[in-house]
Amino acid sequence: MTSSFFPGFALGFSLILAIGAQNAFVLRQGLRHEHVLPVVLTCAVSDAILIAAGVAGFGSLAQVVPGFETVMRYGGAAFLVWYGTRSLISAWRSHAGLEADPRNGGKTALRTVLLTVLAFTWLNPHVYLDTVVLIGSISAQYDDRLSFALGAMTASFVFFFALGYGARLLAPVFARPRAWQVLDALIGLTMWGIALKLVTM
Repeated sequence: MTSSFFPGFALGFSLILAIGAQNAFVLRQGLRHEHVLPVVLTCAVSDAILIAAGVAGFGSLAQVVPGFETVMRYGGAAFLVWYGTRSLISAWRSHAGLEADPRNGGKTALRTVLLTVLAFTWLNPHVYLDTVVLIGSISAQYDDRLSFALGAMTASFVFFFALGYGARLLAPVFARPRAWQVLDALIGLTMWGIALKLVTM
């Protein structure tokens, strides 16, 4: 098991480590102390489902369903442009820092947060390429594919929980309005950059 688990863990962790739309959203929720557990669980469980699908042989879905990849690319790009615009507007207009007490008003409804994180996860074609296609195809090289998949799934759980709950260590920095504006601006530009990459790939 060890010989397959750790390569799966290493691959899964390396693929998820890059800052993307989903990671930026998890970071923001962690900084706000807002619905962190449901957000990180949704991300990790979604990854686990996609990894399981890849290892089970669903990596050829894009080839089997005509237009699947195109619809995912443009749908994901449209969503990222919309969310990126919201973040940039927030960076321009907001003059408030992170409140010391996250129980104060202003929390976003859980349903809205979960729908947003689900969109970031399931409307991103790169997620399918990384989890279903890449991890699925590499797992075929190992005799114990189940252990390889469990390693990749574990990496997702470790990463998202560390990102979501570790973000609070940065809370003192984001008590300053300028720091929060910079983060929102970076998130917005990241979303636009990924959207541009999706429509030009």
